[in-house]
Amino acid sequence: MGTTYHVKWAADSSKSEQELAQGVLAQLQLVDRLMSTYKPESELSRFNQSEPGSWFDFSPESFEVFQIAQGVSDISGGAFDITVGKLVNLWGFGPDLRPIKIPDDATLSSELSKVGYQHLKYQADGDKVLKETAMYVDLSAVAKGYSVDLAAKYLESQGVTDYLVEVGGEVMLSGHKPDGQPWRIAIESPVVGERRAQNVVEMDRGAVATSGDYRNYFEEDGVRYSHTIDPRTGKPIGHNLASVTVIDDTVARADALATSFMVMGPEQGMDVAVKNDIAVLFIVRRDGKFVEETSPAFLKRIKRLEE
Repeated sequence: MGTTYHVKWAADSSKSEQELAQGVLAQLQLVDRLMSTYKPESELSRFNQSEPGSWFDFSPESFEVFQIAQGVSDISGGAFDITVGKLVNLWGFGPDLRPIKIPDDATLSSELSKVGYQHLKYQADGDKVLKETAMYVDLSAVAKGYSVDLAAKYLESQGVTDYLVEVGGEVMLSGHKPDGQPWRIAIESPVVGERRAQNVVEMDRGAVATSGDYRNYFEEDGVRYSHTIDPRTGKPIGHNLASVTVIDDTVARADALATSFMVMGPEQGMDVAVKNDIAVLFIVRRDGKFVEETSPAFLKRIKRLEE
């Protein structure tokens, strides 16, 4: 997945440290093998290369990720859409990195006609998916989180109940540290060019995912283009929401929700969060400063929030 991961646990297990480490790695490799857009032999790559109009057999894991994505697309009104892949590639943020060239309106319109989560059909009997257009599905905003969920489930299956699993900044945690204190999670400040904590939260159970526009972007003619593409317009987002942190029961859903809020922006995003009782922290650019805004559900999910 092109990123780092680390795991901490504070419990006895019948497995050795090396065995647990290999078991966790196997879960991450499974997701990468099934859902990578960089590996031409992956299930997802083969699906993207297939012709529209026929049912494609997926593994139970990939099918579950499609279903999670579908749910978030419904909640967000299409702000989250895994069929946005061709637009991501068009703007130079996909696996086929090309010299950056701003797409013209005609090209955008052509690619937008192939985008739309409603053009995916599902057949639960057999884990089958059908695409109605020549779309390109990109699961990067949900599959990484799903890999964290699988790693956490593996640890629990081995008797480990006090743990923290992190892959590329997405986290699942449970229980406590060895000293009995809650796990502490730093929320990164959305400052370009440096890494420091904007805030720290304490929790004893939950999934945490953050999405932002401050790491992956490019500039041309003085205009800043974020890697987060709005599937409704085909263009990078341009509002004042700098980052989103979501707490949920699974990292896959938190991951997808965080991306959807980055697309929606602070006003629409907070409306959706409150309506659906989603725990979210927004960091918004206002008058040259970063301002934090939280949903009621966010404050209920954490033990303590430090500034």
